[in-house]
Amino acid sequence: MAYRTPPIIVIKKVVGHGGHHGGAWKVAYADFVTALMALFIVLWLMSSSEQVKKAVAGYFNDPKGTGKLMGTTLTGTGKTIAETPTDELQKLKDKLEQEIKARKDLEKLSKQIEITITPEGLRIELIEGKDGTFFQSGSARLSNSGQELLALLAAELKTLPNSLLIEGHTDATPYPSESGYSNWDLSADRANSARRLMQQDGVRVNQVTQVRGYADQMLRVKSNPLDPSNRRISILVKNDNETVPTLSAAGVVNGSTPLPGKKP
Repeated sequence: MAYRTPPIIVIKKVVGHGGHHGGAWKVAYADFVTALMALFIVLWLMSSSEQVKKAVAGYFNDPKGTGKLMGTTLTGTGKTIAETPTDELQKLKDKLEQEIKARKDLEKLSKQIEITITPEGLRIELIEGKDGTFFQSGSARLSNSGQELLALLAAELKTLPNSLLIEGHTDATPYPSESGYSNWDLSADRANSARRLMQQDGVRVNQVTQVRGYADQMLRVKSNPLDPSNRRISILVKNDNETVPTLSAAGVVNGSTPLPGKKP
């Protein structure tokens, strides 16, 4: 019986490059493209305006966005009262109160100066006493105390970007006049007198956006329409992110009527 030689089986092992390299080149390429894009963004920012830089910085500081800049919902790094109303208005309120107390001639009137923070902004009220405090009785002519206080307020408010609204109010005592001059005219004229003096002391012409006279339509003490504290001037430092609500007064006048005799 002839002896058979068993067949020789040769196994060839093919080793592919995928085992070592696979998609590694794709990862490296992606990293390169990402780095290149970051470089282009940096170069673009370096050549952009300050406003664009603030908008981009604002996004990273506050990705949700709380303000408006460059037509977006992103806020920049600059701070104004309107951007952080509560904190900034509180600081302004504290500063004004300290400055008023620091002046001996105004300190005695501190109870007649009321400063409050409202949704519309910072409201500063100059409340009249029985015999007149900030204005001469029945007149739109400012007293010495009224002039000094408004000058102090103007020195602080003129530095703000916020607009101002000035209101005049009277009590319900009828104004005795045969010429038709009334509490409507008196309230508006007093608000206008405050505006003129404050603008003389540096408040910008376009900073005062509204001057209103409400007569006795918005009483401070509604239970007593004749209470002297209903006679007051209100200066509103407007939170410009908010709209000033429409008030229900029957009429609002911007007075420039010549003043007749004094109201008792």
